[in-house]
This record gives sequence, structure tokens and C-alpha cells, in this order.
Amino acid sequence: MRVPPSDLFLGICLGALAGYVDTAGFVALYGLFTAHVTGNFVLIGATLTHPSHSTLLLKCLAFPAFGLGVVATRLLGNRCERQGVVPIRPMLSMQLVLLVAFMATALLAVPITSPDAPMVLLTGALGAAAMGVHNAAGKLQFSRIAPTTVMTGNVTELLIDMTDLATGHATPAAKEKFIRFVWPVAAFAVGCIAGGAGYVHFGFWCLLAPIAAVAFLMTMPWPVAKPAHV
Repeated sequence: MRVPPSDLFLGICLGALAGYVDTAGFVALYGLFTAHVTGNFVLIGATLTHPSHSTLLLKCLAFPAFGLGVVATRLLGNRCERQGVVPIRPMLSMQLVLLVAFMATALLAVPITSPDAPMVLLTGALGAAAMGVHNAAGKLQFSRIAPTTVMTGNVTELLIDMTDLATGHATPAAKEKFIRFVWPVAAFAVGCIAGGAGYVHFGFWCLLAPIAAVAFLMTMPWPVAKPAHV
């Protein structure tokens, strides 16, 4: 019998995917972070101190788009819950559709010469929405693994556990947590390098890689129906 992917595999795959899309979007779309909003807060603040506000609209639109992705994922999960369906594959399907739309609009927007062009704004919004789904699914369905987008908390956890391991204060739980966090962090870093290089060499066609990754995850033998409560 085929079994669902392990937590280790999920942490590596989802971490690399997030780093890849975030970096590709950052390089291509005037410094837009698609996978997390913290960086966009900083960039908006920095943009407001600069004489040119040309990228402000693009970054501001990322917030509602990201939020819509999160809300849509939550509503989808609630609907699946009412129907007794495990929402993993539907959530992955939603992310896949948004990633395909992200790539399609990006290719139509080429050459990108202005951050305020309508197709560029739509491209950024779709990328942020896709990664909003990624973040929400991580919280709702993959919470047992380490977060795969925002790495600040992960690195903090790793450094705490490394300190305990080095000083002999680590508990078995700390050792397990170190292993759980280290692989998504490493995968995210590798994904960032690959995403930047992918865009430089292939343009927006590089988004075929994360699209293929999500499509592959959809083929995994996820449970379909929730077990009945006894």
C-alpha cells in the first residue's frame, strides 16, 4: 500500500518551493516578496522614504492578494470539513491553478518595464495569492512540520537547539525538533538560489519547476475521506 509522503519529504519539498517562488518573484518583480508579507512591510516603508514611489502599488496589492489566498484556503478547508473530505489535495489544486496563472500572466507581461503596468500588477497579485494558499495550507494541514516560508522563527529555533546540543542541555525532544527544523531551512536556502538562477536563465518559464512540484505532490496518496468518529 502506498503511504503519504513523510514529514521530512514535505519539509524539504515545500521549503524549497517557497524559497524558489519567493526569490524568482523578488528578482523579476521589483523586489516583491510573494511568499511572506514581512519583507513587503519593510520594502513599503523603504519605498515611502524614496523620491520614487513607482513600486509602492505593486507591493501594496500583494497584501490583499495574499490575504485572499489565505481566506480562500480557510473557506475551502471548512467546506471539506463539512463534507468529511481531507482538504490537502483540494488546497494543492488551488495553489497549482494560481501558480499556473502566475506564470501565464507573467509571460504575457514580458517585457516588464514598469511596476505599475496592469499585467505586472496582476502577476504580482497572483503570485502572492498562490503563496497565501501555501502559507495557509502549511498552518492548516502541515502544521506538524516546521514552517516552510518565514525562516526567522525557524533559524531562531535552530540556534536555540544548537546551543542546547552544544552545551549538553538538549532533551530528546530538542534533538527531534532540531532535525524537524533544519531541513526546511536548508531546503528554503537552496530553493532561493535555484529560483534566482532559474529566472536569470529561463525568465518566467522557471516557474514550471514549482508548478511541477505541486503537481507531483497532488499525485501522492493522500487520504481522501476523514475517518469516521467512533
